[in-house]
Amino acid sequence: MFFNHIHIRMRVVFVVVVFCLVLIIGRVFYIQVFKYNKLSHLAESLWSRELPITADRGEIRDRNGKVLATNITTTSLVVIPNQIVNKEEVAKKLAEILNVNYEEMYRHVSKRTSIERVHPEGRQLSYEVAEEINNLGYDGVYLVKESKRYYPYGNVLSHVLGYVGIDNQGLSGIELNYDSYLTGASGAIKYFSDGKGNRLELTEVYEEPQNGINVDLTIDIDLQLAVENELDNVVSKYNPEQALILAMNPKTGEILAMASRPNFNPNSYQTSSVEVINRNLPIWMTYEPGSTFKIITLASSLEEQTINLFKDSYYDGGSITVEGARIKCWKAGGHGAETMLQVVENSCNPGFVVMGQKLGAETLLNYIHNFGFGKKTGIDLNGEASGILFSLDKMGPVELATTSFGQGISVTPIQQVRAVSAAINGGILHTPYIVQKMTEPETNSVIQFNSPDSGVRVISEETSKMVRYALESVVANGSGKNAYIENYRVGGKTGTAQKVNNGVYMVGNYIVSFMGFMPADDPELVVYVAIDNPKGITQYGGVVSAPIAKNVFKAAIDLYGYAKTNEGMPREYTWLDTKYVMLPDVTGQTLEEAKKTLKGFQIVTSGAGDKIAYQSPEGNYYVPEGSKVSLLLSS
Repeated sequence: MFFNHIHIRMRVVFVVVVFCLVLIIGRVFYIQVFKYNKLSHLAESLWSRELPITADRGEIRDRNGKVLATNITTTSLVVIPNQIVNKEEVAKKLAEILNVNYEEMYRHVSKRTSIERVHPEGRQLSYEVAEEINNLGYDGVYLVKESKRYYPYGNVLSHVLGYVGIDNQGLSGIELNYDSYLTGASGAIKYFSDGKGNRLELTEVYEEPQNGINVDLTIDIDLQLAVENELDNVVSKYNPEQALILAMNPKTGEILAMASRPNFNPNSYQTSSVEVINRNLPIWMTYEPGSTFKIITLASSLEEQTINLFKDSYYDGGSITVEGARIKCWKAGGHGAETMLQVVENSCNPGFVVMGQKLGAETLLNYIHNFGFGKKTGIDLNGEASGILFSLDKMGPVELATTSFGQGISVTPIQQVRAVSAAINGGILHTPYIVQKMTEPETNSVIQFNSPDSGVRVISEETSKMVRYALESVVANGSGKNAYIENYRVGGKTGTAQKVNNGVYMVGNYIVSFMGFMPADDPELVVYVAIDNPKGITQYGGVVSAPIAKNVFKAAIDLYGYAKTNEGMPREYTWLDTKYVMLPDVTGQTLEEAKKTLKGFQIVTSGAGDKIAYQSPEGNYYVPEGSKVSLLLSS
């Protein structure tokens, strides 16, 4: 009986032991087979450490692939506190090299963390400083690769490009608007250490960083450089409070150049004020536009057929009175009897008041809205303003009168360029844009391409043609003469807007501007120049801004090869001007015939014979009166 009990107990113990073994084996099998990856990952995470490697931001390039923003490789300091034996010594040496206080550095090297980035003192170190730290040879002190943004053109295009912070994050301009594309994915060097931070003899793992997407702009850096040069000259010559130039393709809305003063260097943006680095004037600045806005009143009047440029006339006595308010013409005593075309040429305020009155408040305001004023254009840049317009219920006779010549309302430069482009391009309002495409960095394959939108028609093609004609006449015969370029067709409108301070117009303080385009018969480039309070000169748009626009157009002629033409409107010259005359074509004539034809010119001959085989400059184009003409003779 006793032995039976022992056998039973032994069997029970055996069964229990076997059962426990089965459970243990089953558990081990479950862990090894089903939980292996998870537990292995958890174990690895306890051992592994990462030295970060920042990715390069995508490059920003102009429309022709010229690099505007790129990256340079620098190094940064990281420490692994558990690997540092003599923390006091290490902190002292690093503090001396980085020129920081000892207490701050000791806090870094003794911090209870697996890895510590020394920020900001240890970021983006110079080669000399990095070499000095590397020569220390301390355990737990590491130098890791870091990418630093670099702008090879310095101050050029600074407000458009924007800038990045210490962690390579976009903070303004293209850098901010397209940050999610430009930012890459950081990599790392993974190594393994024990619980005390001692490095284990295991193979390191290198995770390659993924560079950001490249962004190509519509900007032409060569035209941009010409614009920047003109603004530098403006600052040097006139010391304005602010200045800007904006150039766009009126047929597509592509921004070709955009610059303003004051500007900054994005490589060292910390040295400039927040107001300067975050205000891109061509899209941010709002002000009364002055006479450049008359282009919209003109286009609206021609579309509604309330005026005829040639048949309708107006007598300008120097002012017009609207509900007791006297509105003056810029010319004392007025212009006298004028056709409506001459009203435009002379930029006659009273004449434009009459245009506005014929349209009526509701119709004019509808056109103003249709041309895109009062709301953002939608350009792909941050910081755009929308401007301020009168509402219809607050637009009385005086407000109608002042709005018709660009006073009492607030607009932005980009709004004006967009609206005028629609007035001269055949009547289509396009959305301006500045990013042309985005490409994958390794294969350069296009992942997104921006093309012009279909736009919205605001006036007819016939009306647009008449606007172009009138504005070409302004440059040939009116207030825009200083933008005239012989043998090329240029149209435009001057503007002189009195500035407002606390609701009161300032005395002798104006924003002078010029809105121009070329070729006038088929515009491919529109340029807007605005100078805020130029010093030491008569403050008229035709005097200050028109010559600047002319220089930009001359640069564009060289860049884009616009063809000469003798079909433009001839300019009326005064005795103060260098007079240009049409040079006859004498090729094929005899030398004696050519001398008679070229009377008044300086003739230089070469070659032998009596026939003119070639002449320079070529005939049928305008040249300065009395110019030298070289003739090649042949038999």
